[in-house]
Amino acid sequence: MEIKILASGSSGNAYFVSDGKTPLLLEAGIPFRLIQQGLNFEVSRLAGCLISHEHQDHAKAAHEIMRAGIDCYMSKGTAEALRLQGHRLHIIEALTQFHIGTWAIKPFQLHHSAAEPLGFLMANQSHEKLLFATDTAYIAHRFEGLTHLMIEANYSLPLLKDNTPSSDLRRSILQDHMSLETLVGMLRANDLSKVEEIHLLHLSGNNSDADMFKRKVQEITGKPVYLGG
Repeated sequence: MEIKILASGSSGNAYFVSDGKTPLLLEAGIPFRLIQQGLNFEVSRLAGCLISHEHQDHAKAAHEIMRAGIDCYMSKGTAEALRLQGHRLHIIEALTQFHIGTWAIKPFQLHHSAAEPLGFLMANQSHEKLLFATDTAYIAHRFEGLTHLMIEANYSLPLLKDNTPSSDLRRSILQDHMSLETLVGMLRANDLSKVEEIHLLHLSGNNSDADMFKRKVQEITGKPVYLGG
């Protein structure tokens, strides 16, 4: 599986994933021209784009992606919030599997202040299984047979308390994003025996420590860990 992080964080999110047969874009939260550059101006070969929710750091370029002839997949709530319509728009539902080329994709509900946010469990014909989830306070599901994880590790509770004096802002972050501590609990609750690599996404600029996050997740999983930013 090929994973390329074009951008990750509050300033924008866009990720390229391919099983060698069906290339996909996950999120479109940076200007379209940067997506083009990140994909070596081969955007037309994308089989589709998955968008988790309507916030601009995840969906900024959705209109342009569709105008470029690429199908976009998202929840009804996300599409309505973005005011998207047309034959390139595909409405998907939590826990209802659909297919794009060689990918079988099952969306699941996330917990974030958005209209209808979704994460994605993606399996291909090579028996690889990718979990993609960002912008969520926690994940209520357990997963088996994962081989790749792309998952949020936004902040650490001690750093958040030290660096964010505003109680309202702390409350917002706690409700909308996954802490390192929550991620560790989630990883321990899931079957990681087949995992080949873990990508940590959407790290906070103020409330995370990239080296510490990577070291901690490697220690508890014994798996290679990469930082998405």
